[in-house]
Amino acid sequence: MERSLSMELVRVTEAAALKSARWMGRGKKEEADDAATSAMRYVFDTIPMQGTVVIGEGEMDEAPMLYIGEKLGTGSGPGVDVAVDPLEGTNIVAQGTWNALAVIAIADENTLLHAPDMYMDKIAVGPEAVGKVDINASTLENLKAVAKAKNKDIEDVVVSVLDRPRHKQLIAEIRETGARIKLIPDGDVAAAINTAFDDTGVDLLLGRGGAPEGVLAAVALKCLGGEIQGKLSPSNDEEADRCLKMGISDINKVLYMDDFCSGDDAIFAATGVTDGELLKGVQFKGSKATTQTVVMRAKSGTVRFIDGEHSLVKKPNLVIK
Repeated sequence: MERSLSMELVRVTEAAALKSARWMGRGKKEEADDAATSAMRYVFDTIPMQGTVVIGEGEMDEAPMLYIGEKLGTGSGPGVDVAVDPLEGTNIVAQGTWNALAVIAIADENTLLHAPDMYMDKIAVGPEAVGKVDINASTLENLKAVAKAKNKDIEDVVVSVLDRPRHKQLIAEIRETGARIKLIPDGDVAAAINTAFDDTGVDLLLGRGGAPEGVLAAVALKCLGGEIQGKLSPSNDEEADRCLKMGISDINKVLYMDDFCSGDDAIFAATGVTDGELLKGVQFKGSKATTQTVVMRAKSGTVRFIDGEHSLVKKPNLVIK
């Protein structure tokens, strides 16, 4: 895979963030999502690659979403799998709260898990706790393992959990251990990434979220040296059949890093749409806008934070072909 694709992906996530950020706080999540999707598709068409969407926002008949199976890029260059969430946190943008991102991950062709759009139980940790957790272990066992790995008291461990009624029992179990919880309204990709950066104050992600988001988080954590484990949780026979059609024969199998991303190389990029623990959101002032992006590559282990200043006059469509 061409290393130059790293910077090309930054252009894509920047464009999506800039377009969707205009809708921040306006209570219109569909409009924000459409803006991000349109911007991503527009810039993708300029990138020298042969991309196929394996993690997208819907099926072919659900345009304008970037649908599973859609071809992206100029049609020349390396063949890659593409996992994309043009706006991770549509509700976040609509409400003007924290941690909305424009997100892309690519990997060598046929190496990303084709995760169906359903729930997945997840546990994610940063580099210090890799190999120390087990999704089949109890909440207490995992929290003790993370505390030991990070040389912390269990009372100092911070766990990110999506604020959902389905997590009532999990939240009670965490609190019983004495650990602390950061409840998040949406955006568990950001929460998973945060486990790999001490400055965010997050040690662990637990709970049930979207399976496609699990793949995106796995690529980021592969680049960062972290870990995610997952177990698909189909809610009905139709979803179970969908797993089979997408090549997942054992829906009870624990999915490890190599199941999510089996290749040696992958690139992940995310641009902040609203402010978060890791990235600042888009700021507009007159004819200029600023962005902050993280881009990382698994093969080299390089992680870059990129501050961008954009002229909205010279580049009104966010790309010069």
